[in-house]
Amino acid sequence: MNYKNDIIKLRRNSIVLSIEEEGNTAVGATRFGGIPDVPKDFQWPYFSTSTFDDEEEKPRPLAFIAQFNCEEISKYDTEHLLPEKGLLSFFYELDSQLWGFDPKNKGCARVFWFENIEDLSPAAIPDDLQKENIFEALKIKARSEPSYPSFEDFSLTRDNMIEHWDEYDMSMKGLRKDEDNIHKLLGWADPIQGNMTMQCELIKRGYYLGGSWDHVTPQDRQESIDHSGKDWLLLFQLSSFAEDSVDLCFGDEGNIYFYIHKDDLAERNFDNAWLIMQCY
Repeated sequence: MNYKNDIIKLRRNSIVLSIEEEGNTAVGATRFGGIPDVPKDFQWPYFSTSTFDDEEEKPRPLAFIAQFNCEEISKYDTEHLLPEKGLLSFFYELDSQLWGFDPKNKGCARVFWFENIEDLSPAAIPDDLQKENIFEALKIKARSEPSYPSFEDFSLTRDNMIEHWDEYDMSMKGLRKDEDNIHKLLGWADPIQGNMTMQCELIKRGYYLGGSWDHVTPQDRQESIDHSGKDWLLLFQLSSFAEDSVDLCFGDEGNIYFYIHKDDLAERNFDNAWLIMQCY
């Protein structure tokens, strides 16, 4: 069976990112790392957790990951999903690197949208933010590129697809680019350990998914299968990478994925974005 036409119908635009060389530190500039630009009343996000090196659960500052000037990025957002002005900023607690399996993980990663760039200035870095979690500012280059669903996302609403992996793989010839360290805004995710939209929906419904999913009710499971692939959108995917003085690794050379419900994205409610980490 050839799935190519079905795959093409699911095409989404993605904004593929490359991170390289010294970044622009001007207020409101798109960049990885450096000092985030924030409003005067901004309170640096903290999350209460233990870490790999410290079993004490206490509030810990999130690391600043990246910021995107929406006006700069909008030229690549052909589906007009992101705000067309302002600054979109991403933070994550790196010393615990929580996976996003637990509703209690809410707050381990944060997304902020600051609508008026002219009101922003460089933030004051918390004294208790570890130096290794303060990154050199690096430049981010962007380009628009078509994106197609992974096998895991494509097969979500199709029964017995595991028997048709080879047909899916052949159908993807000429569509897929095999690249390492894929960073992107929007489009389809490049999963390492399977579909994530179903996980986002079930977490939203209050389920802990760090072990067996046997406690998920048949109704919630079916509804998340039927709707999550359309309702939950990839907002930002960042892969482990090393560039200049930055060596950022998620788990065992994995990725972090910020997902957002389409309604929250339309309403610019980035507080409800959900982070998932996957690794090899």
